[in-house]
Amino acid sequence: MSVTVLVPTALQNFTNNQATLECSGTTIAELLDSLETNFPGIKGRLCDEEGKPRRFLNLYLNSEDIRFLEGTDTALKDGDEVSIVPAVAGG
Repeated sequence: MSVTVLVPTALQNFTNNQATLECSGTTIAELLDSLETNFPGIKGRLCDEEGKPRRFLNLYLNSEDIRFLEGTDTALKDGDEVSIVPAVAGG
């Protein structure tokens, strides 16, 4: 099963400067583990000590925020697209 992961510029130094990756996993949690296997150190930037996405990052599955789905337990299927989007704040 292949899932496309869109990586923001700020994290591309962990992915050999690749903005688009093909990874596998049946859930977001498995996908994050797959990313760590292929690109050591990236999961520490994406997740806290409990394995949950960091507060300043948003993960979208096919344009839907995973916080409004099942979080890291959200199921994935072949051809899905996961976007990693840094949170934007300002005033």
